[in-house]
Amino acid sequence: MALYDVTEWMDEYSKPEHIWYIKRLSGNDTLANKSHQAGPYIPKKILFDIFPSIHDQNVENPRKEFYLMIDSHPDARQATVIWYNNKYRGGTRNEARITNLGGGASALLDPESTGSLAVFSFRRDENREADCCHVWVCRHETEEDQVEDRIGPIQPGEWRLKDFGQPDLFDIKRPDNSCWLKSQDIPTDWLIKFPTGAEIIQKTLDFRPSHGVDIDQRLIKRRNCEFEIFQSVEEAIALPRIKEGFDNVTDFVTFAQSLLQRRKARSGHSLELHAKAIFIEENLGEEKDFQHQPHSEPGKRPDFLFPNQSCYQDPTFPEKNLRMLAVKTTCKDRWRQILNEANRIPNKHLLTLQEGVSENQFREMQEANVKLVVPKPIISTYPKSVQPHLQTLESFVADVRLLNL
Repeated sequence: MALYDVTEWMDEYSKPEHIWYIKRLSGNDTLANKSHQAGPYIPKKILFDIFPSIHDQNVENPRKEFYLMIDSHPDARQATVIWYNNKYRGGTRNEARITNLGGGASALLDPESTGSLAVFSFRRDENREADCCHVWVCRHETEEDQVEDRIGPIQPGEWRLKDFGQPDLFDIKRPDNSCWLKSQDIPTDWLIKFPTGAEIIQKTLDFRPSHGVDIDQRLIKRRNCEFEIFQSVEEAIALPRIKEGFDNVTDFVTFAQSLLQRRKARSGHSLELHAKAIFIEENLGEEKDFQHQPHSEPGKRPDFLFPNQSCYQDPTFPEKNLRMLAVKTTCKDRWRQILNEANRIPNKHLLTLQEGVSENQFREMQEANVKLVVPKPIISTYPKSVQPHLQTLESFVADVRLLNL
């Protein structure tokens, strides 16, 4: 029987025999981009782990049927996982996919689901082979908040695996690259008091200086680097405490919640702080050419005003020379929150890392005079009809420079 409360659903499908795969649906996952290979991306190595029987080179395109239930909507069907392996027979294809999802009628493929948080809970049998999968596609931001309160923030382009049969309590994994801080390289005061977002951003700039890298690439690379720094400090502080163990469940839950809340706090302000650092690097003077978190009207604080609060509140300053930039990592549903910010500026700019929107949602944004600012590496995840109307961050900065001239 379908469960219609996400909290109840998570409780039901987080037992030791379950393994979760969590991601935000991109335009390449759904039918938003009209891809003939639509379907949520799950790395091949993950599917081999969940369905070990399909990992057989001796069989051409091995497959397995399993029961898939989208409990959030609801929807149930017989799906198929296939390893297309003709590369081992003179071909070029070597990928695993889940098929028979039901086309546009499925919440997983519906273009309007683009940007939504989706949780796949695979149930394993005694041989550790999945025999069914329950899915929840979050229907609104309140459900997304409830999921992220349980597992931590999920950024666009990221995925997370949570095996409830394994003891990896907080899913702390060490990436194998240069932004991970070794224990001896972590500032001593950071181990006493967790660093602020601004302090971690400054350390990120040391690892990823501009060095001629274009603005959009710089933003993406730094975001990835910054999260690695954050995780390395988190591990250095949290892992010794985890190894000590807990005397009771209350202490365990309190500690876990403190980690998750810190991750959410970092996630909420990270993109904003990176944008501010880039504006300064690009010789935009703070308080002169842009202002961070100014007051536009009483009770309203847009993320960025250009050139500044004083110009905005000066009725003689021409409105055509004012700009507002809101910053939201994901924009599905949340884009409407910016409409009542900075009333003097009818056209709102919104910087986001979300990987695609539906054509219908983009039409709504256009009608509300919202202009999406999307880093160049992400633009390909948007429908082709939408791509010409997107603005890169580099282009936005160039426009602000022209206003100053």
